[in-house]
Amino acid sequence: MSKKDFYEILGVSKSSSQDEIKKAYRKVAMQFHPDRNPGDKAAEEKFKEAAEAYEILSDADKRAQYDRFGHQATSAGRGGGYGGGAGMNMDDIFSQFGDIFGDESPFGSFFGGGGRRSSGGRSRGTRGSNLRVKIKLNYEEIAKGAQKTIKVKKYVGCNTCGGSGAKDKNSVQTCGTCGGSGQVRRVQNTFLGQMQTVTTCPTCNGEGSTVTHKCTACKGDGRVYGEETVTIDIPAGVQEGMQLSLSGKGNAGERGGSAGDLIVLIEEEAHPQLHRDGLNVAFDLHISIPDAVFGTQIEVPTIDGRAKIKIPPGTQSGKIFRLKGKGFPNVNSYEKGDQLIQINVWTPQHVSSSEKDMLEKLQQSENFQPKPDKNDKSFFDKVREMFS
Repeated sequence: MSKKDFYEILGVSKSSSQDEIKKAYRKVAMQFHPDRNPGDKAAEEKFKEAAEAYEILSDADKRAQYDRFGHQATSAGRGGGYGGGAGMNMDDIFSQFGDIFGDESPFGSFFGGGGRRSSGGRSRGTRGSNLRVKIKLNYEEIAKGAQKTIKVKKYVGCNTCGGSGAKDKNSVQTCGTCGGSGQVRRVQNTFLGQMQTVTTCPTCNGEGSTVTHKCTACKGDGRVYGEETVTIDIPAGVQEGMQLSLSGKGNAGERGGSAGDLIVLIEEEAHPQLHRDGLNVAFDLHISIPDAVFGTQIEVPTIDGRAKIKIPPGTQSGKIFRLKGKGFPNVNSYEKGDQLIQINVWTPQHVSSSEKDMLEKLQQSENFQPKPDKNDKSFFDKVREMFS
């Protein structure tokens, strides 16, 4: 089943500002919030769907790639998902987007208030930052798709403390300010009566606990600098400058916080003979004057090997042959480009005396006088056809 458009999920247009997208997400998320719809699986899926849409549209880079390439833009390594709402559990969503339901919400106490939270209303530490890497692909890898395994130097979870940042389990105590809830409730008197709001605990930053003795391996961060081997599935048809996003493969968060994303920037490796024009592949074929006159059969390079083409007798310089389906696939559909072969009749720059005599005789022949066919397309017609 095809994925629903992210703008449609939030009820906004492509021209909407970041503030409008944030307000729209807050409205949809509050409508389908699990606290408001206990046991309603359909509402829970819509809540996750909205979080996935907001994750992409709230990030300028991800939004730009989505606008250009659709759902395929950041799907590598995720089994088709963006790693947002649809690929995260509820704790992850609240940890990443819980601040959307901040103090401004009249439902502050009902929804568990502002700040990041996981089960029990407590956050799981600070989310890790995103990382960016570049991957260079040749034409064959772009055409067929590729799987790349790379080593990424980054912050990884501390194995000694399991990411808690504490020396041992006895080195963690319940926060005295919030009593372990990770939240502080305030009651304010207004002209409308009493209003209760919930904010993140300033003492434990919403974690609900404090560390008395830090882990010696990670110095209390819950993470250490290391290396991870990451496998990236790159879909066929990607282009130079496209970004793929792998959720949770960035830097590990502090003290058990969710990991950031790994952003993969695609680079194209230049081909020695071919060049890319969108989905099409272009090749300049040079042939001799005799081959142009008599015709010939010749092999040309393609992105997946070599192919034979027939040059008919009397072929003119500038003629373009098309190999259907020999171009690149469209990353968002089943469409496939072609290979365009432009004929260039090679004119010798140096000739011998005998060759000069032969050419002077041919110059007088009526068959060697230019007689362009009225049906032949002009240069501008060919350019228009190529880019239409």
